[in-house]
Amino acid sequence: MSNRKNKEGISLEYLVKRACQGDAQAFVELIEANKQSMYKVARSYFSNEEDIGDAIQDTIETCYCSLGDLKQERYFRTWLIRILINKCIDIIRKNRRENPAEMFPDQGICDPALSNCEFEELMRSLDEKYRTVLLLYYSEGFKISEIAQQLDMEENTVKSRLSRGRKKFRDIWTGESAMKGGMINEKRI
Repeated sequence: MSNRKNKEGISLEYLVKRACQGDAQAFVELIEANKQSMYKVARSYFSNEEDIGDAIQDTIETCYCSLGDLKQERYFRTWLIRILINKCIDIIRKNRRENPAEMFPDQGICDPALSNCEFEELMRSLDEKYRTVLLLYYSEGFKISEIAQQLDMEENTVKSRLSRGRKKFRDIWTGESAMKGGMINEKRI
C-alpha cells in the first residue's frame, strides 16, 4: 500500500495514519480511494442495490469506529475488505432468517446496460468460498498471501480454492454455453 497514492498524490499510508489520529477528512479520502473495490466485492454477493449499499455503509461505520484496532497502516485495504466480506455474510444470514421463502430469488431480467450481468450471475452461482477467493484474486488483485491473511486461512487452502473455483466456473460456463447452443439448435429445427 505504501506505493499507492490518492488523486492529490498523497500516500494512502499517510492518510491511514491521519485517520487513526482522528482526522475525519483523511478517513473520507481513504473511503473514496477504496469505494470502487468495495462496490465490486459487495456486488459479487448481492444483485440488490439496497443490500450492496447496506453492506458498504455498515463497513464504513465499523471501520470508522474501529480504526484504533488496525495494527499496521499498510493493511488498511485488506482490513477494510475483510470487514466488508463479513458484513455481506451477516446480511445474507439475516436475510435468510427473515425471509426463508425468498432464499431462491427470482432471476429477473438483466438490465442490458450491464455488460457484466451474465458474468455476475455465474459468479453468484458459485459457492461463497470459491466466489470470494476468485473475486479477491482476479478483481481486486490481492496476492495469495494477502487473501490467506484476509480470510484467516492457509495459503495452500487459498490456492486450492482458486483452482477449484476456476474449474467450477469453467464447468458452469461451458455447461451454460452448451445449453444455449442446444437451445439455439432446437429452435432452428
